Formats: sequence, structure tokens, C-alpha cells
Amino acid sequence: MLTSFPVCVIVGSLLGFLTGMGVGGGSLLILWLTLVLGIDQSTARGINLLFFLPASAICCGFRLRQGKLSLRTCFPAIISGCIAAVLGSLAAASIDTSLLRKPFGILLLITGLRELFYRPQRRR
Repeated sequence: MLTSFPVCVIVGSLLGFLTGMGVGGGSLLILWLTLVLGIDQSTARGINLLFFLPASAICCGFRLRQGKLSLRTCFPAIISGCIAAVLGSLAAASIDTSLLRKPFGILLLITGLRELFYRPQRRR
């Protein structure tokens, strides 16, 4: 039942909505793909990248129209992120990525806990 097409469409829509809010639906998508659908980690990462590209492009377009995104400010992060993505992809092809599963899971857990319990500081 959880692997049926309508359920997958609902989950994809929900994760797209969360991505639009800036929550990071891609990390949740990897969990869904691996834990529920039983897809291997490497394939799940590829699907996540394909999911993220159009979703992030649409979100960025809306943020630009709202005036909440400055390309001038983001440009150094965009360039360094692209370089790091190339290096990470090359490294993933040459190392055993199963070594990264536990640290990635711990990172997701810490991030989730931080999001649950974080309280922004009040400006004085």
C-alpha cells in the first residue's frame, strides 16, 4: 500500500511543499526512498538530486520575486557549492559510501533535534 502510485504522489507533493518552505524535503525523501520503498542508497541519492533541481529552481524564482534573495550575496556560496558538489561526486565514485551512512544519519538526527528545540535570540 505504501508503495502505490497515489501514496508516492502524495508523499512527493508533501516533500515538495516542505522544500518550498525551506525545510529540506530532500533529506526526508531519501529516508522515504530507502526505508519505505527499499531503494538502495545510491539510487535514492540520484532521485533526490533530480527531485531537488526543479524544486529549488522554482523556490529560488519565488524568493527572487519576493525580494528575499540577493544573488550578489549568494553568488560566492553558489560557486563554492558547485565546486564542492563536483569534488563530492568524484569522491563518492572512489570511496565506499556505506561508511557515510551512520554519520549522515547522526547529522540528520542532530539537525532535526536542533530544529525542534531551537529558539531564536531576541534582539535588544
